[in-house]
Amino acid sequence: MTRYEQAAKFTLTFQGHRLQASRDGQGPALWLIHGFPTSSRDWREVWPELSTHHELFALDMLGFGASAKPRNFDYSIAASADQWVALAEATGVREVAVLAHDYGNTVAQELLARQREGRLGFRITSVAFLNGGLFPEATRPLRIQRLLAGPLGPLLARFVSERTFTASLQRICTRPWPAGELAEAWKQLTRDGGKAVMPKLLRYIAERHQHRDRWVGALQHATVPIALINGLEDPISGRSIVARWRELLPQAPVYELPGVGHYPQVEAPGRCWRRIGISRAPVEGIARADPQGGWCASASAPG
Repeated sequence: MTRYEQAAKFTLTFQGHRLQASRDGQGPALWLIHGFPTSSRDWREVWPELSTHHELFALDMLGFGASAKPRNFDYSIAASADQWVALAEATGVREVAVLAHDYGNTVAQELLARQREGRLGFRITSVAFLNGGLFPEATRPLRIQRLLAGPLGPLLARFVSERTFTASLQRICTRPWPAGELAEAWKQLTRDGGKAVMPKLLRYIAERHQHRDRWVGALQHATVPIALINGLEDPISGRSIVARWRELLPQAPVYELPGVGHYPQVEAPGRCWRRIGISRAPVEGIARADPQGGWCASASAPG
């Protein structure tokens, strides 16, 4: 049993629906916001290191993992952000750093936008982003994602199989997942009728375009440290996102991971954390780090 699995599990009720959360470790609070179509299990490989220096909070957002997957829910990025607000209220967190991935990046952008607008009851102190569609114009969704997000999505979702799911994840990664984890990810995705809500969750692709100025503006006008850690071989949000980040956020550090795909925390946790040093320093300090310093110098170290 991994340290992630041993972490304290608790549930919240959000608009009448069950949310599954995890809490572990000690130190400054750190939220781990997962991506689509997986869950907070994505953080299991880096959980032991991070929990040594942070009090970790992870949440399966509605429609994902072990949380409820109501068919009649109005899935949106705003609703997912509201769930993290509910977590803050339930746990009494007043200041928190954020580590986000994929779909979770957009949730973090929404939270940063609210903070900029003075609409958060707590303070985000820094955000480190992993691979994800931070800039819709530089993001390349998979064909299956575009189809499921379209008008035929509810019909097509019925025919999504474990084989197609596994093939899609393997396509965007450069290294094998730990043994059994793709099967577990499929199990978490499909529990409680999860396939039926996939098209609704994928509305985030259109939302990124609809709210692009607000969410990108939250990065450009961030008053807290932000940083990008990017697996360059990701066909969805690899080199194109790095290039756009440097264009729009020239003062914010970006750390490249050659040979790594869409899931750095799963594919190469050693290169992301132990070699780079995130487990030995607060995320706030890492986000302020010199782009020519420890992170980049260690990025090519073997995991």
